[in-house]
Formats: sequence, C-alpha cells, structure tokens
Amino acid sequence: MKKKIKRTGSFIVYIVQCSRGTFYTGYTSELEKRIKLHNNGKGAKYLRGRAPIKLVYARKYKYYKNAFKAEIAIKKLPRGKKEKLIRNCSPHRFDISNLGRGD
Repeated sequence: MKKKIKRTGSFIVYIVQCSRGTFYTGYTSELEKRIKLHNNGKGAKYLRGRAPIKLVYARKYKYYKNAFKAEIAIKKLPRGKKEKLIRNCSPHRFDISNLGRGD
C-alpha cells in the first residue's frame, strides 16, 4: 500500500547537486530527512548511484499546490537558469527555520 501524500503544513522545493554535477529538483515536507534518504541511495531513482549529493537551493511554501507547481517550473528550466536561481538564493537558505517563503 502506498503512503498517502501529506498535503498540510509547509513544503520545501529543493535542488541538490549530484556527485557528477547534475541537478535534481524535488519537494518535501521534511528536508533533512529527504536529503539523508537521497544520500543513502533511497528515494528518487535518479539519485541512486549519484551520491553524495549537496543541497544547493531550498524554498519553503505554505501550500502543497504551490510547491508542486514550483517544482515543475524549476524542472523545466535549462541548466543555466537553474544555476542563476541557485546563485540568487538567500545565503541563509539552508537554515530550515529561515527558508525563503514562496507561498
């Protein structure tokens, strides 16, 4: 039985950089837990064998739907635009309590 998707609370859209330099974008309600899963070879199939990964971007959203839309929009960006997005994010972006709000 599949685990039901949590749709209440806050959600974080994130970008990680793989050991090979590629980017992976996802969303979660528990960022630290998700990063650990990815580094342990669990979670997204794309990241298996690409560890260690490094968190390079994160933004908090109040609503699931907005986080989901942001994830899709970021996934559609070419690499250069993703790099620009990463360069322009807040220097405090990885303090979970301080993530930029995207509501």
